[in-house]
Amino acid sequence: MPQPITTRFAPSPTGLLHLGHAFSAILNHDEARKSGGRFVLRIEDIDQGRCRPEFEQAILRDLEWLGLEWDGEVRRQSERVSVYEEALQGLADRGLLYRCFKTRAELRELAGAPHGDEARPPVTAPLPRAEEEALLAEGKSFAWRLNTARAIDAVGSDHLEADVESGEGAPERRSLSLSGLDDPVLARKDFPTSYHMASVLDDADQSVDLVWRGIDLEDALPLHRLLQELMSLPAPRYRHHRLILDADGKRLAKRDKSVTLEAMREAGVTPEDVRRQLELPAST
Repeated sequence: MPQPITTRFAPSPTGLLHLGHAFSAILNHDEARKSGGRFVLRIEDIDQGRCRPEFEQAILRDLEWLGLEWDGEVRRQSERVSVYEEALQGLADRGLLYRCFKTRAELRELAGAPHGDEARPPVTAPLPRAEEEALLAEGKSFAWRLNTARAIDAVGSDHLEADVESGEGAPERRSLSLSGLDDPVLARKDFPTSYHMASVLDDADQSVDLVWRGIDLEDALPLHRLLQELMSLPAPRYRHHRLILDADGKRLAKRDKSVTLEAMREAGVTPEDVRRQLELPAST
């Protein structure tokens, strides 16, 4: 009998779910049930400017319609801000963060500037203390960024290993290079934590030992492993599933008004129809 595992589904309530969400949720639910393990639900509602209670309720309705039962209480990231702030402060106390005062417009301009054949210079970097104190005295807004160079020194290596599985579950111990990482934003004034920070903290707290998410998030793995090492968090196993595309070959997205699960349900589509369309096994 397989070892029981814990998987998770972690949508953001910024719109209605579509087939891409259903695919990820069903994969994680069925994998947990196959092992006799747990399937947990996390609502990633840190972005309070875009998240809506009505979308959270729609998520719950869609999962219930699909026949996907989660274990335990629904986890909401908006209720764990103090946890993220404490972890962030811990990194700051170790000198692993710095304040970045550049606006989004300035960052876009720097990132898009031509550099010829030369290596692209760092877009952001720590400021001299006097310059930083002057900007703080002016009341200028800033974001907290991870000082990746110092973080790599702290973990003692510019490579970290991760257990990555194929869709069939074949394990592979992969060595991940950290040298290509920029200095990511971990928090800003209007955003108490980043997706990356909250995700690794919540995966550890919920004892998630298999993270199965879209292939579009594969590039986040080196940063997530680095954060786990810095905060002494356990590293789960990872899988990356294919993305569900529309008839034009474009990835389904809320902002593109892709056909929602709610609309499919109202049109008479059944949960088994959804599974067949996604080429997934029938529910048991």
